[in-house]
Amino acid sequence: MKKLIMMSLLALMGLTASAQKFALIDMDYILKNIPAYERANEQLNQVSKKWQAEVEALNTEASTMYKNYQNEVVFLSQEQKKKRQDDILAKEKEASDLKRKYFGPEGELFKKRESLMTPIQEEIYNAVKDISELRGYSLVLDRASDTGIIFGSPKIDISNEVLEKLGYGK
Repeated sequence: MKKLIMMSLLALMGLTASAQKFALIDMDYILKNIPAYERANEQLNQVSKKWQAEVEALNTEASTMYKNYQNEVVFLSQEQKKKRQDDILAKEKEASDLKRKYFGPEGELFKKRESLMTPIQEEIYNAVKDISELRGYSLVLDRASDTGIIFGSPKIDISNEVLEKLGYGK
């Protein structure tokens, strides 16, 4: 009895799956063909390098302060040692705080990336949605991000169609 129920369920699933239409996109390919995405990436890289240089400058300054402290420690009074140690710790904390401000989970780089990339991603999503509704696709998978796809027929890849809908067709 259990076998009969299981076979019936599998057959039913097979019938419903065969009635659905699927498509694939390659998000990496699409993004590489959108000039605004490349410009946004370049802008993010420049900002990131600038901010990284600021953080590294503070770390270098803290390192220099520590080396100077090491060289002069024998000549310093207890109070002077304490002050220098506090200054070094403050500089290290300043560098750490700046790094977190720029590169943390909710940092400036995250916000900048989100503000630059979200409009591009929404535009792609809307194009995929329009094509899916027009063609009757039940599911569209991204072959670039889903490692579960071993093979996808080029016949169901709509990446070029998405690019054309966005105005970047070849």
